[in-house]
Amino acid sequence: MNLQTLPGEPWSDYGLIDSGHGRKLERYGRFRFIRPEPQAMWAPAQDDWTADGEFIPGSDEEGGGRWFYERPVPAEGWPLHWNDVTFQASCTPFRHLGFFPDMAPVWDWMRGKIADKDQAQVMNLFGYTGVGTLAMAAAGAQMVHVDASKKSVAQARANAALSGLEDRPVRWIVDDAAKFVAREVRRGRRYDGILLDPPKYGRGPDGEVWRLEEDLPGLIAHCRQLLDADSRFLFLTVYAVRMSALAIGELLKQAFADLPGTVEAGELTVREEARGLMLPTAIWARWSR
Repeated sequence: MNLQTLPGEPWSDYGLIDSGHGRKLERYGRFRFIRPEPQAMWAPAQDDWTADGEFIPGSDEEGGGRWFYERPVPAEGWPLHWNDVTFQASCTPFRHLGFFPDMAPVWDWMRGKIADKDQAQVMNLFGYTGVGTLAMAAAGAQMVHVDASKKSVAQARANAALSGLEDRPVRWIVDDAAKFVAREVRRGRRYDGILLDPPKYGRGPDGEVWRLEEDLPGLIAHCRQLLDADSRFLFLTVYAVRMSALAIGELLKQAFADLPGTVEAGELTVREEARGLMLPTAIWARWSR
């Protein structure tokens, strides 16, 4: 299996300006932020970064830390745009800005896979604030959006209203992803595409525990049962774990051995504006027909 790079290019409302010495400088609309980035082991293009805010990590390894601001930043967030989708960005306690900009090439790729399919049935598992869901809904897909966080699903619905997409066919589901998929299998449902963006660790609305290394194979096996020879894709992204793209690629290769199509794997990256350098952000694997 040849590993591939899937690069995220800058767009009008987002760009990776510079990176280095374990940090990155990004623009989110009219604001600039500095965040930790362990993979940026090189020297930055410029040493004199200026930003509206910076996330300073805590001393533990569990993602603690807090934001420090040089200039006022709206606590309620501010709108950003990606193609025909509008959504709210904000400085979250988890160091990110309420969406994952490196997913932009994935949204483009998925839209291409269903471009000739009328009313494609697509599921977004661990859908978070819904930018991927809305990217697909805007392209004509009938969506099922699943996340265990009631707050995240509420934000996703608010983003749908911001985008003028609140009337599109989207089922907003607050549920444990693994339990929901198992029920869909029992119901005999099928999908044209599935996007999975699971966390390393998480809890469902009823206290269910998700551990990526233990629970991912079973979830992939259930997702496989929701797809058939006429389906278009499954796309899996994995962040912040000691796991290789080759490993999750082989997992999909085994799970989809009985279906026609192709299994690929690689790294998500974001292209730096200062030098064109590619900053790796996550690993991915996909099956497509």
